[in-house]
Amino acid sequence: MGLVGMKENGNGELSEIPLGNKRKYIRMDSDLTETKDGFTTNNPETNKYVFVCAIFASLNSVLLGYDVGVMSGAIIFIREDLKITEVQQEVLVGILSIISLLGSLAGGKTTDSIGRKWTIGLAAVIFQTGGAIMALAPSFKVLIIGRLLCGVGIGFGVMIAPVYIAEISPAIARGSLTSFPEIFINFGILLGYISNYAFSKLPAHINWRIMLGVGLIPSIVIAVALFFIPESPRWLVLQNRIEEARLVLINITSSEKEAEEKLQEIQIAAGSANADKYESKAVWLEILRPSPPIRRMLITGCGIQCFQQITGIDTTVYYSPQIFKNSGITGNSQAFAATIAVGFTKTLFILIAILFIDKLGRKPLLYASTIGMTVSLFSLSFSLAFLSHAKAGIVLAILAVCGNVASFSVGLGPICWVLSSEIFPLRLRAQASALGAVGNRVSSGVISMSFLSVSRTITTAGTFFVFGLISCFAVAFVHYCVPETKGKSLEDIEVLFQNEGELQVSQVEMGDVERLMQKS
Repeated sequence: MGLVGMKENGNGELSEIPLGNKRKYIRMDSDLTETKDGFTTNNPETNKYVFVCAIFASLNSVLLGYDVGVMSGAIIFIREDLKITEVQQEVLVGILSIISLLGSLAGGKTTDSIGRKWTIGLAAVIFQTGGAIMALAPSFKVLIIGRLLCGVGIGFGVMIAPVYIAEISPAIARGSLTSFPEIFINFGILLGYISNYAFSKLPAHINWRIMLGVGLIPSIVIAVALFFIPESPRWLVLQNRIEEARLVLINITSSEKEAEEKLQEIQIAAGSANADKYESKAVWLEILRPSPPIRRMLITGCGIQCFQQITGIDTTVYYSPQIFKNSGITGNSQAFAATIAVGFTKTLFILIAILFIDKLGRKPLLYASTIGMTVSLFSLSFSLAFLSHAKAGIVLAILAVCGNVASFSVGLGPICWVLSSEIFPLRLRAQASALGAVGNRVSSGVISMSFLSVSRTITTAGTFFVFGLISCFAVAFVHYCVPETKGKSLEDIEVLFQNEGELQVSQVEMGDVERLMQKS
């Protein structure tokens, strides 16, 4: 016999609804409407508006993705044109991630001060300035200066976009929408690979400058977008700008009544009915001396950020031409053509993740992702160690690299940013997300800056074997430390971490449990 759930009717009373074989509750104060099939949907007009805002907020990620993709090819010609050493090459590639921690650290305070929206704009301006300096650089020193500025801009961008999108998105679509930055990163990487192939036949002193210069175009679109997207209503509440927050909520929810209810929830989450602001010192004190629930949040948020990078995804992307040459591919054009296949694969599978993240949930995709990466990394190590320069080895290496980026894109890539933007309470969200982004960028920088040296010491095959072992630990981390947050409001997710036992499985909406208890 099927179980039944409870819902409030128009009189504020509880009534039963069939739920099949599992006991669940539907949030009746959310922006969901029940359909004849028992599923829930959003207001279409609301969806369109939030969808467009999420796209505009994610444009900074195109800059990051393009830089990552284009640098994999541009570095070959920079080395030829500016006569840089292998160590300088490692520094040039890896310094972007290391220095971006400054942007991420400053980003938390900045976004709390000037707002989510204008922090997105600031990130674009800083990156554009650095990109222009790089494209015109006459020497390695000037190139590094531009690279440092790009890193700061990226640091701002990678931490603010997921936070902004999470704060304007309805719970049922938050996973998909918060994954948009990762989609745009992948799209930018693909564009970078295509740019490498398109301009590779130009003279070495010109082609890499054009490759880098093309990446400035998205900044213009970002500048225009800032005049159309709204500020985060949760940030407005923190600033005690209640009327502005109400107007934004009316635009991103299905009714004025729902907007008012959501506004009250946000005010309570912010700390009081008047949304008193937390001092920055108090916020960092709570992060540095966390309570058990906050500690669990930090382990989950910062841990998933670090695992995203220490499994070696950036080395696969940055050094894919060299990896393919080690497998036996000869010539820059052939290697660049192979990287385009990698870019298409990465972009395709991130789209698959978007389709299923709010249907299957975060954990199933993370399991598939980390297990798939483990298999792919060990396969790549095997092909480079035992089948190098053989036709079968080349095919296996390409398939392994494509399998690695596909597995990454279907789970660990987008869900990392989704989790880190939704698990922290409102008063800590910006600063804690910034801390996670710092861990992500430091991990990326260390891996990228040491890859060539480590590969020379233990071989490229040995390096990817180590990445495979780390990926095994990522599977265990997902199992023990990552809760399922699908379909829950940002305020309800906080309750998940109050009880350590609930991190493994949670099928009941916490807010509705509290409501049912009050009714009884």
